[in-house]
Amino acid sequence: MSLRPQSARLEVVRADYNDPQHAAKLVDLLDAYACDPMGGGRPLPAEVRARLVPELAARPQCFSLIGYADGTAAGLANCVEGFSTFAAKPLINIHDIAVLPAFRGRGLARALLAEVEAIARHRGACKLTLEVLEGNGPATAAYRRFGFAGYALDPSQGRAEFWEKPLA
Repeated sequence: MSLRPQSARLEVVRADYNDPQHAAKLVDLLDAYACDPMGGGRPLPAEVRARLVPELAARPQCFSLIGYADGTAAGLANCVEGFSTFAAKPLINIHDIAVLPAFRGRGLARALLAEVEAIARHRGACKLTLEVLEGNGPATAAYRRFGFAGYALDPSQGRAEFWEKPLA
């Protein structure tokens, strides 16, 4: 008897921030990710839930994808176009990528990443970037399989790190 989930019919759509159904799915999926230990373990505050989609819609450099498995919204990717000064080209940062626990292991993350890559190539981007917690082994493995790796401009100087300085 196999414990592996059956193959799901996967679909990835670009979210329309003006579509109330897409907006609700994005907020619910991001909230589920926020509640996950890898997303911080706490629900989104009400004011963030209310402002999220209008703020994304106000920024033309942002786009979001919703991943469906057998017709159920089960994953998302929120992306922001940045700019590489070293390449003088755009880059796409995958700010959030998440798949609901019940739908993991079915290829939905790979489908989301493939669509992000297609959009990035269409925009002439030089690279995709993302951050991942070092303790998130399944995500790290998935990203490596998709071709992501840590980077160093000069290996003798060590690998790049992601740092932050909260302003609020």
